[in-house]
Amino acid sequence: MSIPGSSIIPYLNFISRWVLFIAVSYKAYETRDKGWVLISAAFLIDALDMESYILRPMGVHIRPGAYVLASKIPNFFFGTLALCGALYLRYGKTRFEHTVYLSILAVASYVWLFLLATDVFNNPTEESVFPSLVLGGALLYLGYVLNRYVVSGGTLEYLFPWGLSLLGALNLTYPVTRFIDWFAPIGFFLGGIFRLAAAIGAVKFVFYAVVPVNSEGDSFPGKGAFLFRSREEAFRKLGEIWRKPGTVVITREDLRTLKKSLNPEALVFWVTRAKEGKIEENPRIYAISPIRIDILTDLIARALAQGYKTIYVEAMEYLVIENGFENAVKFLLNLKDRAVSEGGTIILVINPDVLTEKQRRIIEREFEELS
Repeated sequence: MSIPGSSIIPYLNFISRWVLFIAVSYKAYETRDKGWVLISAAFLIDALDMESYILRPMGVHIRPGAYVLASKIPNFFFGTLALCGALYLRYGKTRFEHTVYLSILAVASYVWLFLLATDVFNNPTEESVFPSLVLGGALLYLGYVLNRYVVSGGTLEYLFPWGLSLLGALNLTYPVTRFIDWFAPIGFFLGGIFRLAAAIGAVKFVFYAVVPVNSEGDSFPGKGAFLFRSREEAFRKLGEIWRKPGTVVITREDLRTLKKSLNPEALVFWVTRAKEGKIEENPRIYAISPIRIDILTDLIARALAQGYKTIYVEAMEYLVIENGFENAVKFLLNLKDRAVSEGGTIILVINPDVLTEKQRRIIEREFEELS
């Protein structure tokens, strides 16, 4: 069965693999996040997993006896690295139970590769079951994490997680569908299309910001960093900041109260351990763990690039409790530097009574109090 345009799919497949690797590697370089480093390593293995249509013109041939093992090894390496990276993106660390699961996966992968070198399996379908489960499952989980906790832009950006998820679902069917004559070319065609979609989404997600928001003129009360000792003081001097467009809000406020006063173009990060991911679409409200300040920094940097001008922070006390003052203030000063360099404003609301004298002096040195 011949599918129109299928002759170019192998080459699009090859190009898409390298595009995914380059995009994710740049993301790792930009954010210095361990999760992106692991995912970029996974995509490099995927890009190096050259098929016969690439190797044959180069005069390279895989020995027939070694092909069974050689074709399955990348599944295990990619799956393990992708799962580790996705866990880091979601939790900011690897928990004990994650280490146990990944260790079991590594041992099971070794045993399966050993069995492939024996005569235990009777046909290619049996040989492919576990490797396809690892690869497909890793792609599905990575797509889920990206969609739920990372990607927050427009439609094109969502091609990144959805392309990976669809590719993962297709790989789960591989042990059966690969050997159905009429479906094999369709499956190969769909795999190329899904990988291409993921590559397009990754490029959009990493290299191009979404359409800037309308911030209605300059930020207020002026470009710089400003300190208030209570929300009431900030609102009295600046107005209801949440109602102004182009504002990023970092808060612990009750969501039922918050949603009533938000501008539709506001971007809110609700700091909580109760849940994670997108809560509302319009306005955009995301729940994020207090220990995920590295990811929060990256998300706010993207918001500034999209046109947001004001960062309003009133969850500093909670961030100090969860991360310690040193880590929390590093996060805060990082936001300040990014906001000021973009010509924007950062507004910090914090009760000075919760700080030591030394901590208070650090904050007051970096943030100006409005009279």
